[in-house]
Amino acid sequence: MALRDETQPPASSCPIEAIAQAYLVTTAGNEGQALRIAITDALADLMVADRRARAHSRLISRGYVRGGLDGAAEEA
Repeated sequence: MALRDETQPPASSCPIEAIAQAYLVTTAGNEGQALRIAITDALADLMVADRRARAHSRLISRGYVRGGLDGAAEEA
């Protein structure tokens, strides 16, 4: 019987447990520090996603405006 490496979650575990275990391994078991780092990472990802959503929204809005101007020129 082979021993499992304690730093690696079992293959059948929930992704949440795997992520939590990775943060705990990174912080040498310091739960408070692991939580703070996880929150920081989550907020950073949320900010990036928000920036991307705004950029996409601007591109879509610009496309509608350009499409409207092109359509008006063709009608004239």
